[in-house]
Amino acid sequence: MQEKTFRYFLQIAYRGTPYSGWQKQQNAVTVQGVFESWLSKILKSNVQVVGSSRTDAGVHAQQQFAHVDLACTVAVDHLQYRLNAVLPKDIAVLAIRPVSSTTHARFDALARTYVYTITQQKTPFQYDTSFFFNNSLDISKMNEGAKILCRKQDFRNLCKIRSSDVHFLCTIMKATWSVRQGQLTFCIRANRFLRGMVRVIVSLLLRVGQKKVSLSDFEALIDAKERNPVACLVPARGLTLMQVTYPKAIFLTQ
Repeated sequence: MQEKTFRYFLQIAYRGTPYSGWQKQQNAVTVQGVFESWLSKILKSNVQVVGSSRTDAGVHAQQQFAHVDLACTVAVDHLQYRLNAVLPKDIAVLAIRPVSSTTHARFDALARTYVYTITQQKTPFQYDTSFFFNNSLDISKMNEGAKILCRKQDFRNLCKIRSSDVHFLCTIMKATWSVRQGQLTFCIRANRFLRGMVRVIVSLLLRVGQKKVSLSDFEALIDAKERNPVACLVPARGLTLMQVTYPKAIFLTQ
């Protein structure tokens, strides 16, 4: 007879600068690795968490979700307090909520929203969370390029090569540039993202904004049939996972 388990969603935020990404790795410090280690110590049991998104090295998150299976119910407020008391200053637990035993942090997510931040004036206060880029840009052209993304589905040429990718299909629901007080932000929402995809897109759209790549060439690159990945990536420090969206019905009352 299989032992009953109780599944919880953990809402986590982190500054990714000192970490080799979310995903646990051998011989590297990752957010998942640090989080699992402290959670296991508190619960006095070896536990594993499953994240909603595998953010790359140096990428931040304001809202990452992960699920964990426990052998018994827990007082979520108390567990959240204990975790925040011991986790490093750049990782925080924002909420812990019970869900059904079949709800999955990765596969049940409806959408992920990323924001890439560019400062056009040098500032020491945002160095770790933005990319300083003060070249002249045509923002309207960049937004025209962003609209092209929403009409496409196959993004094999806008990502890093990764053998674990079964397919390259993504549905982009929103992609837009905005400027406010010398800060340029690119917001993109999709059902899924490929490895390095947002940073490749930002890099290309910056070239569109500098008029180094035309809109027709940008679209042709996306539509190219042969796998021809773009090597250029903007720095990871400007990228933040802002939101992961789920059906509201998945969350249970405690």
